[in-house]
Amino acid sequence: MISRPCPLCADTDDSRVFAKSNFDFSALDAFAFASRKLPEYMHYRLVECPICDVLYASPVPTDSELSQAYHEAAFDSREEARFAAQVYGSFLPRIRSRLPDTRGALDIGAGDGAFLEELLDAGFTDVVGVEPSAAPIASASPRVQPLLKQGFFRADDYAASSFALITCFQTLEHLSDPIEMCRAAQRLLKPGGAMFVIAHDRRSLSARVLGTKSPIFDIEHLQLFSPDSARQLLERAGFTDVELDAVVNRYPLHYWAKLFPFPKPVKLPLVRALKQSRVGTFPLQIPAGNLAAIGWKRSANA
Repeated sequence: MISRPCPLCADTDDSRVFAKSNFDFSALDAFAFASRKLPEYMHYRLVECPICDVLYASPVPTDSELSQAYHEAAFDSREEARFAAQVYGSFLPRIRSRLPDTRGALDIGAGDGAFLEELLDAGFTDVVGVEPSAAPIASASPRVQPLLKQGFFRADDYAASSFALITCFQTLEHLSDPIEMCRAAQRLLKPGGAMFVIAHDRRSLSARVLGTKSPIFDIEHLQLFSPDSARQLLERAGFTDVELDAVVNRYPLHYWAKLFPFPKPVKLPLVRALKQSRVGTFPLQIPAGNLAAIGWKRSANA
């Protein structure tokens, strides 16, 4: 475990402790670093930055430890990934109308590639996704599996100014240096291109009501953003005209039950029963505390 400053502004004042650590690595299973898992309600020591409003974890595991954990993570959320991709895809017409073209799209933290299918359906070409975990790539559809690259995002793997759109969904929270990733993305975008991110909103109503029983407080999350700090993140990375919007998520009822902090002896049989029933597969739209942020790279003639 290593201590760290604020990952956005590098401030070292860690006196505003939001929550003490409560994790137990011995209690974790193969899904601990998987997407859309059953929440353990564990987290590292969480500190509020007094300057940029980021809530960040310190100390945290080393990058090498995290890399191994993500590589080995299990995957069982293909259905939920499809629902999420459809919601995120609803932003594409608005974004596409401002892009210079639709050649080149990169999804960072692509999972099983569900959003790559949304990009292809929206007319994007030269689409690629990068994903650190092997299991979701193995579950990908034949249409997009060849477009997925297993490993962590490395800017050197791609040519500068080669993408019209770069996306990053529910991934900024997992990175030890999120601003460097955003700066690298900015360099890879064509003039006039966009970066589109989805992140948990630590200032959302659900986060305030549930407190540390909200699933956003998790050992996977090294930092959590607010609308203000998400804007600062993209602006500090060189993006302009940053747009913010709330996300209304749509998932089956059984997944919402999985997230809600019921006691585990109640939750597990409830989720199993819902998955086996018609009512449990009914999709519900709920503003669950996620935010969308879109930043634009200045065009060549601006």
